[in-house]
Amino acid sequence: MVSADILERLSATLASRRDADPSVSYVAKLFHKGQEAILKKVGEESLEVVMAAKDGDKLHIVREVADLWFHTLVLLAHEGLSHEDVLAELARREGISGIDEKASRKER
Repeated sequence: MVSADILERLSATLASRRDADPSVSYVAKLFHKGQEAILKKVGEESLEVVMAAKDGDKLHIVREVADLWFHTLVLLAHEGLSHEDVLAELARREGISGIDEKASRKER
């Protein structure tokens, strides 16, 4: 089984690329282009996941979800967040009905 430590290593890599040369680092290029470019990639990757799932090719689904997760991690890093923030939110929701959790967001 693959270790969840990959998220820690990937987060460290993203942090190290924040100020790297955009001509030699894809991540640095995304950071340099800013939020709009990052959001565009997240949107593109989301659509690619949907299309892969529709095709039913399991390997293609996994690869596209990996791309989506990667670009989502870039977005989180750009916003000063990390996978740990998402994991904390998932932990907060654990054991709560999805219907109840969604309703609680409307009350805020």
